[in-house]
Amino acid sequence: MHTVKEAAQITGLTEHAVRFYTDKGLVPSVQRNENNIRMFDEESINWLHGVKCLKQSGMPIEVIKKYVDLCLEGDATIPQRYTLMMEHKEAALAKLEEAKRHVAHLEEKTDLYQAILERRSPDTTNPGNWDRVQHMHSDVFYSPSVRKA
Repeated sequence: MHTVKEAAQITGLTEHAVRFYTDKGLVPSVQRNENNIRMFDEESINWLHGVKCLKQSGMPIEVIKKYVDLCLEGDATIPQRYTLMMEHKEAALAKLEEAKRHVAHLEEKTDLYQAILERRSPDTTNPGNWDRVQHMHSDVFYSPSVRKA
């Protein structure tokens, strides 16, 4: 049996996270000793590893709880667990595509800063200068009538 501190060391979680996950019901096999102190057997450590993996993938605690509950119901819930994982995968892929768009935008910005540093382009990144370079940022400006209002 392992203490919270030992469980944290084994799993790479913080002690706070171990307590939080057990309080949320994500470690169903956790036990308590005569002093009401959490004690973790190997099954509990496995649950913590599983929860950590799901959390690192971006899965919300509420969904992890649903997954844990389905696991506890047994093999009959494999189709629901599959669906849950597929939905999470789709959400993760959507976030990945969004992250790719952000990286592409940042690549454009760093290329622009490089051009500014090399004096190949005026500083169009400073909103204080945009009245002089509005034509370069037409996609981010309001129409002149709205802008001057």
